[in-house]
Amino acid sequence: MFLPKIHSPDDLKKIPEKNLPALCDEIRKKIIETVAKNGGHLASNLGVVELTIALHRVFSSPRDAIIFDVSHQCYTHKLLTGRYGKFNTLRKEGGISGFTKRNESEHDFFDNGHSSTSISQGLGLLEAWNRTGQTDRKAVVVIGDGALTGGLAFEGLSHTGQLAKNLIIVLNDNQMSISPNTGSISRYLSSLSMTHFYQKFRYTVDNLVEKIPNSKNHIGKLIFRLKRGLKGLVIRENLFVDLGLEYVGPLDGHNIKRLEETFRRVRKIPKPVVVHIMTKKGKGYSPAENEPSIFHGVGPFQISNGVMEKFDAMSFTEAFSRKIVELGEKDKRISCITAAMAKGTGLDAFSRKFPERFYDVGIAEAHAVTFASGLSAGGLVPVVAIYSTFLQRSIDQIIHDVCIPKLHCVFALDRSGAVPGDGETHQGIFDIALLRSIPNLEILCPVSQRDLGLCLDYALQSQSPVALRYPKSACPSELPSFGEAIQRGRGILVKAEEFAPNLSVQFDSEGRTAQKEKKVLYVTTGGLFSEVLKAARANLSALVYTDIYTLRFIKPLDETYFTELAKKYDHIVFVEDGVKLGGVGEYLQTVLASAPRQEEIPSSEVKAFPDKFLSHGTREEILEKAGLSFKNLLAKGGKP
Repeated sequence: MFLPKIHSPDDLKKIPEKNLPALCDEIRKKIIETVAKNGGHLASNLGVVELTIALHRVFSSPRDAIIFDVSHQCYTHKLLTGRYGKFNTLRKEGGISGFTKRNESEHDFFDNGHSSTSISQGLGLLEAWNRTGQTDRKAVVVIGDGALTGGLAFEGLSHTGQLAKNLIIVLNDNQMSISPNTGSISRYLSSLSMTHFYQKFRYTVDNLVEKIPNSKNHIGKLIFRLKRGLKGLVIRENLFVDLGLEYVGPLDGHNIKRLEETFRRVRKIPKPVVVHIMTKKGKGYSPAENEPSIFHGVGPFQISNGVMEKFDAMSFTEAFSRKIVELGEKDKRISCITAAMAKGTGLDAFSRKFPERFYDVGIAEAHAVTFASGLSAGGLVPVVAIYSTFLQRSIDQIIHDVCIPKLHCVFALDRSGAVPGDGETHQGIFDIALLRSIPNLEILCPVSQRDLGLCLDYALQSQSPVALRYPKSACPSELPSFGEAIQRGRGILVKAEEFAPNLSVQFDSEGRTAQKEKKVLYVTTGGLFSEVLKAARANLSALVYTDIYTLRFIKPLDETYFTELAKKYDHIVFVEDGVKLGGVGEYLQTVLASAPRQEEIPSSEVKAFPDKFLSHGTREEILEKAGLSFKNLLAKGGKP
């Protein structure tokens, strides 16, 4: 066993080259065993084992920076930088993150979780070092071909060429991001991968030249010109070279010896370099090799056959997937767009049914939104399915390209609220505060499968921009009131008699017992209905009469209707699966406070996510830390 003895990259460098294949096997086994128990990103990590070993054997982290784009492929990096002993805590509450984190290790330079940031980060870091006299330090960024579809990556490439700094960019080409890559960039990289003959020729000639005495004189210059001429014949054009970067590749990303030799040469080149390598996503585990999209991000699974845990209850994602296919059959104008997340958002079914109306734009959320605005302007009805956390990357486009011209675009925001496992970079808790302030945009928050269908019907029939937000969780059991017809600006009042029909405690016509306990109303967003329901039932058992008002609309709000409803209760508890600051709960408190006849206004409190970033854990653990578990929602006197 080599892996338990590696506490830093220095230990890795002491391992003989002949033993590296055995180390790779150990690493893959450890990753598979851990992800099978904890969930996580599997296929991407199995594909970069040899690459990560080669990088840490050639470069000197943390003196040199190794920056992983997105960083969902950093598990080998963590195992080689002193975190083997904690690796079983991966993605667990209080354990190590599934992404790089600055406060976790000196070898992690950035808290990465979103795509296409690494080139800009590496360039800035290198510029800072060079300006402060640390010119011997190197910055290496590892970016996948999927992340290269993001516009920010090209902005970084352009600036790299302008600054002419010796940044090393390792392009990990596996023809995949989360789903198979599409578009011109994917085809372009495929054409570059056809130039293996040139690279093999160059590698052979370089080895021969090094053995010739005084090869750096006239004969060396002659051979250099010969190589450049041949390169011009083999590679007619190269985007990276045109931007001012040197290009090396493609190389076999699983050949450690070849990778090490290349990196040692590249680190001596006094200009930015792109090292193009080819890897196999999921390498070493056949289920992941055969289905890399499925095994990109997974929950617990059986190692023997790759079978994953399944749940009987339908998720909001599945509910959306079924409904959008049903609606697509009725209306040919409906067109669906995703940013490399067809399966994650549930649009894979729509893509198979209506391939001519489905668009995967790659990891380019801003483009997805503006592209949708163009479809709308042309008379189509675009539906952009996107994770809440990734929507943050396209706020300007929503304002400028959709809401100012008031174009009919529908945004289906999956993973809103608490998101387990992935930590701070993936929580969907900011969308309400970000979107509520935008004019012309309606925001709906469905509470169940049936309600989601009604809300989606409404959104597609609207003539304005509409956003639907729903959590990464199972849909709650249906209640009759969930099927009520939509009234713009109003939510759904779920009376105690509906969700607790067999309650033994008797209340009078005003919802009072002999003890005259206060009447409580929970006002909640749909993503937390299950937790609120548990708290409401516990309140009733403790003789605290409780109803639930679930906010179908976060914007617009029928404020008059809500104020009159609130006056029937003694105390209001706003429960929101978004940040408290700028959220809908605080806003409704101001609505009550400004209402006339203040003596009738009930007391109120807001339960929402605090003003901080929330780390990884289960959904239940995240809600507990945020004060949003059902125990934290109980009214005074209520007990679980």
